[in-house]
Amino acid sequence: MGIRHFSSVLSAELEGVDARLIEVETDIRAGLHAFTIVGLGDKALSESKERINSALKNMDIKPPEKENRKVIINLAPADIKKTGSQYDLSIALGYLLASEQIKPFNTKAILFAGELSLDGTLRPISGALNIARLAQKAKIPYLALPAANAIEAAIIPGIIVVPVLTLSQLIDHLEERTLIDPQPTTNVIKPPESPFLCIADIKGQANAKRALMIAAAGGHNLLMVGPPGTGKTMLAQAITSILPAPALEEIIEVTGIYSSAGLLKEDSYIGYRPFRAPHQTASPVAVVGGGTNPRPGEISLAHRGVLFLDELPEFRRDLLEALRQPLESGKAVVNRIKNNLTFPARFMLVAAMNPCPCGYFGDSEKNCRCSEFEVRRYQKKVSGPLLDRIDIQITVPRLSIQQLRTEHVSKDTDDVKARVLGARNRQHARFAKKSRGKKILTNSELNSKDVDELITLTKEASAHINAVFDKSLISARGYYRILKVAQTIADLEDQDEVGITAINEAFSYRLREDDHQQHLGKRPLSALGR
Repeated sequence: MGIRHFSSVLSAELEGVDARLIEVETDIRAGLHAFTIVGLGDKALSESKERINSALKNMDIKPPEKENRKVIINLAPADIKKTGSQYDLSIALGYLLASEQIKPFNTKAILFAGELSLDGTLRPISGALNIARLAQKAKIPYLALPAANAIEAAIIPGIIVVPVLTLSQLIDHLEERTLIDPQPTTNVIKPPESPFLCIADIKGQANAKRALMIAAAGGHNLLMVGPPGTGKTMLAQAITSILPAPALEEIIEVTGIYSSAGLLKEDSYIGYRPFRAPHQTASPVAVVGGGTNPRPGEISLAHRGVLFLDELPEFRRDLLEALRQPLESGKAVVNRIKNNLTFPARFMLVAAMNPCPCGYFGDSEKNCRCSEFEVRRYQKKVSGPLLDRIDIQITVPRLSIQQLRTEHVSKDTDDVKARVLGARNRQHARFAKKSRGKKILTNSELNSKDVDELITLTKEASAHINAVFDKSLISARGYYRILKVAQTIADLEDQDEVGITAINEAFSYRLREDDHQQHLGKRPLSALGR
């Protein structure tokens, strides 16, 4: 008959933050008119039939609805659920190829993704960078997608990004009438996001600032305990002012997460370290990730940045317990019936809490009104296993009015940031030599085996920590976390070996179980305010 009945073009499906290659097959056969899309598509995908019909009609091209034949679109593999509107472009081109309305081209050399508007222009999609990474991995040389997504996708090297404004423009390009200039490789500039607050703007709290510097240098989790109004939230916000700018690989990781969640908005990439602060009423799905159509949660949106949980005991218990696994592994696993999705979640947890429900237990200015039972119940909302995963735990005391009036604000933000950067550079150099190709960026990411292999103690420090460990009630996990914090302290002091001073300081930042009870919950009834 001379009519081409079949075509196959490439597109992609987002599964979490990863893209998967999808083959869009089109078959046109004799029969009563029908335009059917099969392959487990969702509502947005089924509605693409109307968008494609209108777009082609408005371009003076014969649409599927004018075919007196049966048009079947199959999205393969057929057992994978397909979501979103990014298939519009590939379905339209597959139909045009199968109906011989455009010239054949090498369909294996180009991947298509884009949503069609009713007049044939292309709207931006979510996950463009993730799809570009798929094209790079699959060695597909060309990627055609909406022009609004081109800068984002062109961050990925090794592929040619074709920025498309309209379907007719893409057809002209494929038929080599008017070629589209490829998008230049995106030059990622790392402008630091304006921090909420600079650490130099905070008066006093020298010990807390020291703990913040150590946490930033090693990527350690931090808990601040103290009465209301002592500056815990300000300190947490100020940590962004001393974190080093992210490397290109980290920018790609973070941008991929935000792109898959549709949160890039006007930005083409995320060039700063995220700071996420979910509210206490947030659900576990909102924080950890998941849902009917799985999306990254707050812990993934904080990847390579900071997750701040203010008023830690006020969060749901099941949510706090759900953080335990991501804090250890650096990823959030969402269990599904057919497969499990993994979201990156390598974040710094910075948490703040009051010592009791009224907030004034141990305060020098106000009496606590809580009973001993109320204090104990409040503190038990944060479980021991979760506390065991927090490397640095400090008390933030109240400053007196005299201190607030006389304390001079230091101008040392740049100095602190330089020390943090220097410590991280020492870590990178050490991991490059000894980590045998493992992807480790900070001391906090070391596992127990890595600690034994990469951290060197002086003879005195080794004997000292053995004696301290025998007398304390810290767990094996706590022991290794003390060593990691001590290594960060040594890195800040530009020392190759970890000495006794670093061990003692690291141990002082970790509340043992008995110290935790004494500090937060236990006190004689006579000391309890009424």
